[in-house]
This record gives sequence, C-alpha cells and structure tokens, in this order.
Amino acid sequence: MNFGMLGAAICMGIAAIGSAIGIGIAGQGAIGAWKRCYINNKPAPFILLVFAGAPLTQTLYGFLLTKRMIESAVTNGWQLIGLGIGSGIAMCLSAIAQGKAGAAASDAQGETGKGFAQYIMVVGLCETVALFAMAFSFGFC
Repeated sequence: MNFGMLGAAICMGIAAIGSAIGIGIAGQGAIGAWKRCYINNKPAPFILLVFAGAPLTQTLYGFLLTKRMIESAVTNGWQLIGLGIGSGIAMCLSAIAQGKAGAAASDAQGETGKGFAQYIMVVGLCETVALFAMAFSFGFC
C-alpha cells in the first residue's frame, strides 16, 4: 500500500467538509433573505443561489488536487500526507469564509436589491485562497 495515498484522501475529505459547512452557512443567509422578501411581499431574488452555492467549488479543487496526488511520482508518503492536510485545511477554511461572506451578501442583496457586483467580488476573494492552495500544491506533487 502506498502510504501517501492517505494524504490524497485527507485532502479531498477536508476540502469537502469545508464546502459542506460553507454551503450551510451561505444557505442559511439566502433562506433568511428570501423569507424577509416573502414577508415584505417583495420578489425573492434567485441570484442569491449564487452566494449559497459558491463554497461548492472547494470540493472540486480538492478533487483535482487529489487526482494529481494519486498520479504523482512523489514516493515520500509523509510529504503527500502533509500536503493533503495543509491544502485540505486551506480549502476548508476558504469555503467557510466564503460561506460567511455569501450569507452577508445574501442579506444585503435581499434587503437592498443592490450591490451584487461588490458582493460577488468579496466572495471571489475568498475563492482565491482555495485556488492558490490548489495551484501551489500542484508544484509539490
């Protein structure tokens, strides 16, 4: 058994856990904003689904890195385990931060109907952390 494959599984698992937490947080914000719209007889903006689903991409990044780790020529299992843990945690925390930003964005967008471009930029900044973690990790495997 290649001990390093554990690192690949860890990477995928931790990234997916972060996505689940982030989606849960952002989803709560979107649902709350929709509820307020319904209470005030305003149309519920479908665009809030963008904020709610944004943290899902960290699972994709975890999968891409996991695939790269499995195909890697690195024979040091500890290196892959360290890479999996470090990268997985970075993607996890990025997804959680993105979920929090998405929840706040949903609240603001639902209340005002304005500012989508600014809100999505902040959500995108959180996304960048996960992209950097994945891209830089490619260099180590």
